[in-house]
Parts: sequence; structure tokens; C-alpha cells
Amino acid sequence: QVQLVESGGGLVQAGDSLRLSCAASGHTVSGYAMGWFRQAPGKEREFVAAIWWSGGLTTYPNSVKGRFTISRDNAKNTVYLQMNSLKPEDTAVYYCAASILPSWPPASYHYWGQGTQVTVSS
Repeated sequence: QVQLVESGGGLVQAGDSLRLSCAASGHTVSGYAMGWFRQAPGKEREFVAAIWWSGGLTTYPNSVKGRFTISRDNAKNTVYLQMNSLKPEDTAVYYCAASILPSWPPASYHYWGQGTQVTVSS
């Protein structure tokens, strides 16, 4: 089993930046991938970013590409999401997730954190 704990959410104004962290505990092996998702009230969970643990490959949807950056610190088993130029539409609960299969991009995610709230005011 893998445990994921997110932190770093908060209330910011449009145009501000936040960095989210996701600390992973449990067995870690190269080839695993991590992802960030978000869910706003009344909407489905949306993919935000993913990263390959060993190689550092990343992928983003168009909604955040150029504004958000995912990174990782393998020694700390921690994944980050740097969010710049935040917009009110970015308001959501942000979740990190782990994919235990060595595929790219991840086909599925198997472990989820509890989420951290990000609120962007205008």
C-alpha cells in the first residue's frame, strides 16, 4: 500500500502562485508515475499533470499547460505542483495519485491522497 498526503493549498488572488506538495510513503520503485487531479463542486475529477519518477517525463492538459509545472524529489518521495498565473477556474480540491505500473503516460492510478483545497478569488 501507498499513502499520499497533500499540502500547500490555500486562498489566493487571481494571478498569484501556489506550490502543492505530495509526500508518498510505502514502497517506491523506479518506473512508477505520479499525477495531480482536481475536482470542483459539481464537476468531474480532472487530470492536471503527471510525472515519471525515474526519467522526469511530464504531461499536462491544455487547460494548465504553460502555467503549471509538476516536479519530483525522488530522495524525499515527494511530488510538487507549481501553479502560476492562477485563475478563479482553478479553484478545486487538488489530489495527488500514484500509478504503480511502469507505463507512460499512466493508464490508471491506484492510490489517492485526501486532497488539499485551492481557492482563487478575483
